[in-house]
Amino acid sequence: MLKHFHIHNCAIGYFPRRSSAYARTMQHYDSSVAFLGTWGRFQLMVFFLLCSTILPNGTGTFSLVFITDTPQHRCRIPEANLTPEWRVAAAPLEVIDGEPQPSRCRRYRSDVLRKLSAGGLMPGRDVNLSSLEQEDCADGWAYSTDVYMSTVVSEYDLVCSQSWKQPLTATIFFLGILVGSFISGVISDRFGRKPVLFASLTVQIVFMLLQMAAPSWEVFCLLLFCNGLGYIANYMSCYVLGTEILTGNARVAYSSTGVCLGFAFGYMTLPLLAFFLRSWKMLLLALALPGFFFLPLWWIIPESPMWLLSQGRVTEAEAIVRKAAKMNRVVAPERIFGDSELHANEERPVERYTVLDLMRKRSIAMTTVLLCWVWFALSICYYGLSLNTSQLHADPYISCFLSAVMEVPAYMSCSLVIRYLPRRLAVVAIFLIVALALFSIQLVPPSILGLAVALEMLGKFAATAGTSLLFAFTAELYPTGLRNSASGICLMVSRTGSCIAPFLIQMNVYFKYLPYITLGTLAMLSVLATLFLPESFGFPLPETLQQIQKRKRVTCSYIRGPKNSKSMKVVENQL
Repeated sequence: MLKHFHIHNCAIGYFPRRSSAYARTMQHYDSSVAFLGTWGRFQLMVFFLLCSTILPNGTGTFSLVFITDTPQHRCRIPEANLTPEWRVAAAPLEVIDGEPQPSRCRRYRSDVLRKLSAGGLMPGRDVNLSSLEQEDCADGWAYSTDVYMSTVVSEYDLVCSQSWKQPLTATIFFLGILVGSFISGVISDRFGRKPVLFASLTVQIVFMLLQMAAPSWEVFCLLLFCNGLGYIANYMSCYVLGTEILTGNARVAYSSTGVCLGFAFGYMTLPLLAFFLRSWKMLLLALALPGFFFLPLWWIIPESPMWLLSQGRVTEAEAIVRKAAKMNRVVAPERIFGDSELHANEERPVERYTVLDLMRKRSIAMTTVLLCWVWFALSICYYGLSLNTSQLHADPYISCFLSAVMEVPAYMSCSLVIRYLPRRLAVVAIFLIVALALFSIQLVPPSILGLAVALEMLGKFAATAGTSLLFAFTAELYPTGLRNSASGICLMVSRTGSCIAPFLIQMNVYFKYLPYITLGTLAMLSVLATLFLPESFGFPLPETLQQIQKRKRVTCSYIRGPKNSKSMKVVENQL
């Protein structure tokens, strides 16, 4: 299913207007172009080219792990008139993670140090350091270059009293994604899927390059916000374009696997680029330049024939399908889209709903509130674990690569879970795995670092699989007229979780394991919330609110029957 965005992951996703009329139009479109086949040359070209345009999302979304990481630092000590012994002892010791370390934000007064050094006194032997007066880092900070040559933090001194700006930087990016989720869908419906796709790619390139020249942190964040707008528009327009062009098994493979794996492969290339490019500006340049190679695809990737039909541009839609037929070496009928076929049964009365219907009935309102909480908690867990990779291992590049690799088996396993396991059982199992893995990390001795890494990767695996599973679960719990609205609300709430995640992982300054304990607690609370949700596995997708109210909650095992197959088929068409 669709990745939570991510932006992966998967983001408050934009879903086109998927009413029952839209579903019938999709069915008519599928039957009209059935002569093309499913996996011809045209479909293969569209599948792989569109998946390739997702790669920049994977590399760029989590680039903040390296670009905004905080390198080791301490107060800059003027070397003039100071002996080597006093330069070493210039910073007072603080207890960090149970060990005494030089302070990162305080130093002894420089004029006092100069006098003591000029007098030939030795620190610790002739002078009691605890009696010396301290001051802030008046001359700035010295940053270690062991891991990074430079980051945004070292560029704009986002440390000590300004350290709150470091997590806010990532939050501003996710706010850009949140805002882009609202406007990208409207623009895509108005101007088409293809123009939005390539316009968003251009936005990513331009604003990444502009970020390199940002004169201040405030300007950098403004450009980063605009970049977030492009990321979500790119992802969702690409997703919708592929699902509307492809049909049958190709559509299912694209929406459930192709898009997600495209994101994951891009994510895996990020630590490789960051390893060789230790400067944040050079890394941004390396992430922006490949986008230029995707722009010529404008002349290869077609517009969505379904969108053209919705705009009354039948001639253009037929021209695209005829070109596809020529590429697949099949003969197209004389008239592909007949008005009678496309609009058959469109006048059939349909029960209408509004967003307010999600709260009018107590049972529906409770389901919506619980689902919003589950989405919120899972989003915090996913982004918290993804953004924490720089703190996970002594080598942040290895940690990020492992985190990216975990997404591939997570997506593959989720497709099996969706087919064979009850939804509540699967979601409960996912949250239990996340909670137990994170709670267990604090029990691992420091000498067994590999086990702690494995536990966090297990939590990341479960959180990634959960994002895909929740799309299917949410779609199955609501009638056709409310399915899109309910999914949008849940995804919007989940986006607030991704905005909070950067601040949550910074809680390790108070206690090393506090972020893990917090995420584990959220996961356990979500287990309780999931138990009160209705089950949907084995039931056909509901068409009305009355069908939902009649559905009984099932707590025992389920027998997979023909209805379940029908439900899965409709879910795949709806997402």
